[in-house]
Amino acid sequence: MIEVNLLPGGKKRPGRGGGFKMSLPDLKALPADPFIMGAVLVGLVSAALVGWWYVDLNNRNAELAVALDVAIQDSATFHELIENNNTLQARQDSVAQKVEIIQEIDAGRYVWPHVLDEVARALPDFLWITALQQVSVGDFVEFRIDGRAGNNIAVTTFMAALEASPFVRSVRLISSEQALEVLPSGDDQVVIVFTLEAAYEQPAFDLLETVPLFGAGGGS
Repeated sequence: MIEVNLLPGGKKRPGRGGGFKMSLPDLKALPADPFIMGAVLVGLVSAALVGWWYVDLNNRNAELAVALDVAIQDSATFHELIENNNTLQARQDSVAQKVEIIQEIDAGRYVWPHVLDEVARALPDFLWITALQQVSVGDFVEFRIDGRAGNNIAVTTFMAALEASPFVRSVRLISSEQALEVLPSGDDQVVIVFTLEAAYEQPAFDLLETVPLFGAGGGS
């Protein structure tokens, strides 16, 4: 229902719902002191800066946390790769050591065949061997030869033939003396009892004649 006040000078009744009033701040109420105004402005700016720094620090902390997680994952991955690499390196060193041992064994496999072959090849007439033995092992193999000869010329010829071999070096006469030897026929004969020492020498590869492993024969 709408009510109308017809009486002059009467006051208008306020509506039931009331009303919304909006008013601007009273500038006269603000302090007129410029120092106080400056302090207020500084406080507002400081509060704004502190808020911005707080938000920026939170963002940086979040970025650092993400970067830290990534670094931890990369570290775990790199640790696994390093462990695998160390394992492979250890296996490689073990294999290299075994190969070196095999090569050392293989290198000495033909020493005595060469020595026996060269000694047999150097034997002259009127000379025979009673013993051949190894006397030292080191950077090179030394061996001793005990034998009998019909004369000193046979001993000299034998030593020269050994020294001419590419597999033998440092041939030297240790002892030589005459002795009475009983021959298989029962007769007595004066012979030269001698002892030689020499060393095995690995010749240069260009002096060796090699053949295929699978084919006509063996290697040198």
